[in-house]
Amino acid sequence: MSDFNQFIQEDKPTLVDFFATWCGPCRAQAPILEQVKNRMGDKVNILKVDIDQNQALAQQYRVSSVPTLILFKNGMAVWRTVGVQQEELLVQKLTDHLE
Repeated sequence: MSDFNQFIQEDKPTLVDFFATWCGPCRAQAPILEQVKNRMGDKVNILKVDIDQNQALAQQYRVSSVPTLILFKNGMAVWRTVGVQQEELLVQKLTDHLE
């Protein structure tokens, strides 16, 4: 995940989905994130991080349950939640952090 730090340092909001392929709720979250990306377009970044392939990153951000969503802006975690989140909430959180 060499681009991870680059993305989270950006001025535009970056929503990171820490997930696992074996996780049912993570599979339910995926199409919701797709809808969010379609609505928000290039104003935001949405990254998916597989915790099994990126264990150090998951540990660094204390991800103990999946899905865990963390919203970054300018390198800072500004919001975090665990579990499946609905499109409207995610769009609102991202919009709140647009300039």
